[in-house]
Amino acid sequence: MNDSLLTLLKKVDTPTVCNAIEVAQGKRGFDAFTRGTMLASHPDAPAMVGYARTARIAAVAPPTEAPDEIKARRMAYYRHMSEGPRPAVTVIEDMDYPNCIGAYWGEINTNVHKGFGLSGALTNGVMRDLGDLPDGFPVVAGSIGPSHGFVHVKEVGTTVIVFGMQVADGDLIHADRHGAVVIPTDVLPTLEKAILKLLDTENLVLDPARQDGFDFDAFEAAWTAFENARI
Repeated sequence: MNDSLLTLLKKVDTPTVCNAIEVAQGKRGFDAFTRGTMLASHPDAPAMVGYARTARIAAVAPPTEAPDEIKARRMAYYRHMSEGPRPAVTVIEDMDYPNCIGAYWGEINTNVHKGFGLSGALTNGVMRDLGDLPDGFPVVAGSIGPSHGFVHVKEVGTTVIVFGMQVADGDLIHADRHGAVVIPTDVLPTLEKAILKLLDTENLVLDPARQDGFDFDAFEAAWTAFENARI
């Protein structure tokens, strides 16, 4: 991913990226995106873009391992999050889903991860401290709750599933208030061109539709131009 593509990805929303992937692939059927409604800590924030740093947590029941083992895994987690390519996004699967109770993402953890240089967090789990989360580190989560429960790290760097989307450590993620998508590596060379083409093509319909006097005849002409441009 070059700097030009990264800048563009930060400016567009996740639905645009999903559509552009289909443009780049030349077909419909791409399905590496989240299902269902997710919640955004900062709905108006720009999209988070980065390579996934993954982990799995649980919180309903207390951990059963020895305290030293629990601490070692947590420190391994934070080391993993502090390392790796940038930009990066933390992607956490809460193993208690759909009965998640542990708000892993609150004021302290978001600031720690932001300090590590991460661009945001994506999780099927819980967030809290909404008024105190830092700017520049959006969280897209499955729910909002008040407590951390018995939250503890179970696995680090493994493949996770968040709202039906499978994510491997290192996958390129784009996420915003709509949800998230894994960007396939094979489209990266042409994705910037596909996004720009998509935006220009959509404007063939949007610009006339926003003008006074728009009617069916204007729509038909605009739609014909739109379909011809997609060929």
